Amino acid sequence: MTEEARRKLRDLREESLLGGGKARIEAQHEKGKLTARERIDLLLDDRSFVEFDRFVRHQCRDFGMDEKRILGDGVVTGQGTIDGRPVYVFSQDFTVFGGSLGLAFAKKICKIMDLAMKNGVPVIGLNDSGGARIQEGVVSLGGYADIFLRNTLASGVVPQISAILGPCAGGAVYSPAITDFTFMVEDTSYMYITGPNVVKAVTHETVSHEDLGGATTHNTKSGVAHFMAPDDATCLEEVRRLLAYLPLNNMEAPPRVDSSDDPNRGDAELDALIPDDPNKPYDMHEVIRRVVDDGSFLEVQSGFAQNLIIGFARLDGRSVGIVANQPMVLAGTLDIDASVKGARFVRFCDCFNIPVVTFEDVPGFLPGTAQEYGGIIRHGAKLLYAYCEATVPKITVITRKAYGGAYDVMSSKHIRGDVNLSWPTAEIAVMGPEAAVEIIFRKDIEAADDPVAAKAKYVETYKETFANPYAAAERGYIDDVIEASETRPRLIAALRVLHRKRDSNPPKKHGNIPL
Repeated sequence: MTEEARRKLRDLREESLLGGGKARIEAQHEKGKLTARERIDLLLDDRSFVEFDRFVRHQCRDFGMDEKRILGDGVVTGQGTIDGRPVYVFSQDFTVFGGSLGLAFAKKICKIMDLAMKNGVPVIGLNDSGGARIQEGVVSLGGYADIFLRNTLASGVVPQISAILGPCAGGAVYSPAITDFTFMVEDTSYMYITGPNVVKAVTHETVSHEDLGGATTHNTKSGVAHFMAPDDATCLEEVRRLLAYLPLNNMEAPPRVDSSDDPNRGDAELDALIPDDPNKPYDMHEVIRRVVDDGSFLEVQSGFAQNLIIGFARLDGRSVGIVANQPMVLAGTLDIDASVKGARFVRFCDCFNIPVVTFEDVPGFLPGTAQEYGGIIRHGAKLLYAYCEATVPKITVITRKAYGGAYDVMSSKHIRGDVNLSWPTAEIAVMGPEAAVEIIFRKDIEAADDPVAAKAKYVETYKETFANPYAAAERGYIDDVIEASETRPRLIAALRVLHRKRDSNPPKKHGNIPL
């Protein structure tokens, strides 16, 4: 190679590193945002990034674009490692045409998504874009559709993670929406179909970018996002943390790590955790923390539908997905948002061979016209469908209430629960004692000389029959009643056998989940 050829290569490489130029890089920093390349450096292991297509330029000749042909065309793509495990990544560069997507831009992303599918490797998208490149017209829209198709085909094959690190508007939002997990950054990232100006013009509502589609909105109100971070660096560190629980693809088992936490460790504090008053709440986070390895739990969608807890932990070093009712919020009932939240999480775990551990304390589905009109029947069925469909190991621990159809839904033995355990405090029945006796014994209570005393007597009889787990255990619906302190070793013992589990569903193109 001649010195001239070497110099040209070096010069082009240096040029590609500048993106839209130093002034725009400084503007990015002034907004509290990192550049596309700085984000990749934080996300990936040191010096592991190998870039693809750094010399790509757009081919648009309209609207003066032939005079603005920047190397890389506004997106940095390539491969690297996280904790030594391979990933593919694309990072949109807001310093180049506002990160807008054109044909060349889309082709770069599609290339690494195709490689990820061929090689069985996760895809991480770092989004910071003004949307479709207007100068390229329908070609830009076609580019988005090409990406959407690949998102859909990759779903359930390789993990897909989106980090929203700036604007993500219009059609661009649908790629993150199809991916498995979405991260957002407070104050600097937002997602919406139409911006505040269009909203005001069409509906006459006045709303800010943040209120319409900011990180807080999507992590607490819409459920569109799964994680929220205060800045880019923290966000990318959390992406790394999440990846540690996931397999590279759907043909592999989740990673197992060495754990110093004794698998036979009991916890006497659990025996006293359930209040004597069945209507008094307790924090299910405390149950999870005391059971899992080292008390470490990565909660997903922690600010949304808080009556249901979902997230990742380890037991005996193995990754598990946790689903748990939260008595501290709406008494742990299942409503529309909680059902959808849980259903998608269970289906993700099933896609990627992650066992599901369910902690159950559920008095039923949330009643009311808002829920019925909103379609609680349809949405509640999603969670039921997800549990029924799942073939991964499924272990359930009933800590207290398991009432009505919600008992069935929460990974009961009847829908292929593998190991179903109960604490002595469990109550398994169609409904609570007060409501039940008013239906069963209504006429007897009305005819009694002392209706109050009669009702109290019937309530006590109902409690003796159902306010314990033994009626269900007699029928084999519960595999064992255990002391709460034994929960961790019993779960680990079950998982050690169940990791060999083989189960399948009837042959079909796909089911028809009640969307």
